[in-house]
Amino acid sequence: MKKRQRVKKNEDFQKVFKKGKSFANRQFVVYCLPNENQQEFRIGLSVGKKIGKAVTRVQIKRYIRQAFLELKDEVRQDMDYVIIARNQAATLDFHETKKSIEHVLKIAKVIKKK
Repeated sequence: MKKRQRVKKNEDFQKVFKKGKSFANRQFVVYCLPNENQQEFRIGLSVGKKIGKAVTRVQIKRYIRQAFLELKDEVRQDMDYVIIARNQAATLDFHETKKSIEHVLKIAKVIKKK
């Protein structure tokens, strides 16, 4: 993912947490905040230390980024997303992660149904 597609600054994270809406399933919590000033979506990731060691956390982040890359044409573009991984996310492989992300985005109604 390109740098302009990431939520990096703490103030941006806090804005999404405070003003955005949250949607969840067992593996992920997604905060969504509309942002009319941008042409493509931005994504921020949060994987806590309780989930596992560094290797596990980085792997989860990679899976989430790749899932978003594959879903980029179906996801609303004028939004900021912050994704928080829960403990169950550590046991998933890539295909299960993508399916779970897709599920929570459908709950949030930000993904086009096939």
